[in-house]
Amino acid sequence: MNKQFRLSFIMRVISGAFALSIVPCVAFADPASEPLEEVITIGSRDAIDSITGSAHYIGEDTLDKFEYSDIQRISREVPGVSIQIEDGYGLRPNISIRGVATERSGRITLLEDNILIAPAPYSAPSAYYFPTAGRMQAFEVIKGPSAITQGPYTIGGALNMVSTAIPKDPRGKVLLELGEDSTARLHATYADTLDSGLGYLLEVHQWQSDGFQTIDRSTTDTGLDVTDYTLKLAYAPEGSAHSVSLKLQKADQQSNQSYLGLTDADFRDQAYRRYSLSELDNIETKHEQVIVRYRYKPSDSFSLSATAYNNDHQRDWFRTEGIDLDGSSNAQSFSRTSWSNVVQAVNLGKSLSSGDVTFDASQLNAILDGTLDTAQGSIQLRSNAREYYSRGIQFKLDWSTEIGSASHQIQAGIRYHEDQEDRLQRNSTYQQVAGRLQLNDIGELGNAGNRIQEAQAVAVHVQDHIEFGNWVLTPGFRYEDIDQSRTRFRGGADRTFRDGRENETSVFLPGLGAIYKVSDSLSLVAGVHKGFTAPSNSPGVREEEAINSEFGLRFNNGRTRAEVIAFSSDYENLLGECTSSSGSNCEIGDAFNGDAATVRGVEALLSSSVEVADNMLLSAQLSFTYIDGEFDTDIADTAFFGDVSAGDPIPYIPETQFQFSVGLEQGAWQANVNVSYVDEVCTRASCGQFDRTDDALTVDLASNYLVNDSLKLFARVENVTDQRDILGRQPYGARPNKGRSASVGVELNF
Repeated sequence: MNKQFRLSFIMRVISGAFALSIVPCVAFADPASEPLEEVITIGSRDAIDSITGSAHYIGEDTLDKFEYSDIQRISREVPGVSIQIEDGYGLRPNISIRGVATERSGRITLLEDNILIAPAPYSAPSAYYFPTAGRMQAFEVIKGPSAITQGPYTIGGALNMVSTAIPKDPRGKVLLELGEDSTARLHATYADTLDSGLGYLLEVHQWQSDGFQTIDRSTTDTGLDVTDYTLKLAYAPEGSAHSVSLKLQKADQQSNQSYLGLTDADFRDQAYRRYSLSELDNIETKHEQVIVRYRYKPSDSFSLSATAYNNDHQRDWFRTEGIDLDGSSNAQSFSRTSWSNVVQAVNLGKSLSSGDVTFDASQLNAILDGTLDTAQGSIQLRSNAREYYSRGIQFKLDWSTEIGSASHQIQAGIRYHEDQEDRLQRNSTYQQVAGRLQLNDIGELGNAGNRIQEAQAVAVHVQDHIEFGNWVLTPGFRYEDIDQSRTRFRGGADRTFRDGRENETSVFLPGLGAIYKVSDSLSLVAGVHKGFTAPSNSPGVREEEAINSEFGLRFNNGRTRAEVIAFSSDYENLLGECTSSSGSNCEIGDAFNGDAATVRGVEALLSSSVEVADNMLLSAQLSFTYIDGEFDTDIADTAFFGDVSAGDPIPYIPETQFQFSVGLEQGAWQANVNVSYVDEVCTRASCGQFDRTDDALTVDLASNYLVNDSLKLFARVENVTDQRDILGRQPYGARPNKGRSASVGVELNF
């Protein structure tokens, strides 16, 4: 970004370092901080062995190898997780678990410290806010029957992000990373627990970059500026059964991101180019979180906790939406042709018509290139301004007891939750002159969306973890009662009522998981549960339900871990929901029945380490996923799914993917390599010539050197071979992965 921007970052680094320098410097050997039981679902890698379902834990020891700040790269190592690349940084990732829809991670349960974290998890689940991955201490993924404790999205599973915990002893960290494209990242923490039982944590994470793409005829960068602050307080007097904690978190983001991609010909010629039509595209977000927890634990066998939470989120994504080909519209009445149609027409060499005007493929391409001027008011840009809240209170009871020869660990929880999305958006019109955009009409506030949609939900879950002999059984259920509504308004900020609609859903979701211990190191794992995805407020749209089953084995002898799980999701109704990021020609917020569908697959994970020489340790891990997802019925052409025939693939789910990592550690040195492969995918069920992505093989390298117990130097090269692949086509054209990029950093612990 510009010099003033970089100077601002340097001043922030200096001020942060100065603030931390007043703290006494003490070296420490133990890097781990113990998170509260209420913020975790797994807690450690060793705890996985007792979970009756596929589960994965990524802790500090793994995260320290590459020092990634991109959740997309972090989550690649989890089998069953699929990613649809959009921006290359993971700012708004599209994550799927076991073949659920990837878009905006809206079909998985997203949690931070076991609290729902999507801006409006029920009424608008698309994750236009995603927690800063670089400040997290651990990541947990649970699938199968165990996921019924973490709804409302239980078909694929849950992703829980564990933030930095308050340690028992004073400690701090300053991490500074610098890389290509003027990329810089600062992560600083200081925390302590006093003898009185009062603990505190101060944390700042700042991340900035100029971006890896360039915009035609523009000096505007394509980068990001993310600032994230966290304050935690906890009070747990020694010997007391009572404890309380408070978490305050605030994150601001600005990034010059666009929905407009490239035609295939332009992509193959210059993958990191952006059309000048996207020069003004920018998203600003503000997120604030408050969590208050109380825990009562009178004994080791019983605890009761209560958690109140509130998340407020604001965003305004100003971006180009489309073009009026005949040039007869204004901001209040705009006959829009989506850029996805324009890009596809150029790819196919076809014409587009509007009214009496027809543009052939070469003229459409000239508009994208900026070499053809457009009529006044012909290009639409939208201020996608929205405000969200997500709040509630949840209670959890844990009780351990012995009944006969069986031990029971009973967990019961209830949550009352409400959330809302408030849209008051504006369309403005521009024209393209000499490859630059000129404003013609600012437009009336509310002309691009003036509505409120909200939800109230009560969720109850009960699960009993029963151990007897060589068996572990976890019978349980989840119950969701959801009220959803949408109110649309006319005009601008005065909000005159236009219409409304509502939807009510109640669902009972049983599940059963089992482990049979064949030996101390080998177990068989199986489970079945009814999975669920909350419907939208669209009338006539059914909730998404599926019967999910899994069976496999798990091996752990201390040095080698292995897990192979076969799974199946038999959908009664696959749900499709229209969002801006889908690129579909449908009204945002509407939902569509996809009828029956089947997803089957195999997940495998193998990790091992061996001492190959004196003081030299070799470690390796292979994560493999095979998914076969397809529609079971014909569906007449819809604005979302397209024209579907039985046997067509579910979009954006790769059939095969794997990640192989190898690390070598000797003394103070450590070197690691990640190799990941993802199959091409169909971006629409019909999967035409330009409805496919490329398969992609990506290699990342990293090296660490411990100068002493307190100081670490590290370096990383991502995408070493500089592969430039089409990894997405939604919403409006081909989108690339990030090219080869190098960074170096230093981490000081005290």
